[in-house]
Amino acid sequence: MERKFRLTQTTEFMRVRRCGKSYAHPLLVLIVQANSLSGIRVGISASHSVGNAVQRNRAKRRLRACLTELLPQIHPGFDIVILARKAIDQAGFSELRAAVSHLLGRAGLLGVIKNDG
Repeated sequence: MERKFRLTQTTEFMRVRRCGKSYAHPLLVLIVQANSLSGIRVGISASHSVGNAVQRNRAKRRLRACLTELLPQIHPGFDIVILARKAIDQAGFSELRAAVSHLLGRAGLLGVIKNDG
């Protein structure tokens, strides 16, 4: 995922977590807040409850890979924070991708695939 699509500062994470609307799933939590930008920004977090550093980084890599596939379908103008839960380590990639797309659909962020050509 390109850097321009990432939430990078702690204050941005805190703003989205404090003011955004959350959607829960056993594998992850999605928090969404509208922004005034023409694109979307995504932040991914995995706490110590997910596991050690290797497990947390693996969970974040897998979530970024899922989001990269779905990025062209997500409506612009939103900041998104995804929080990994403990069960994410035992989930397969297809199950994780289904969970992410399910939560994005519940939040009303998925749309038609954009054509680049």
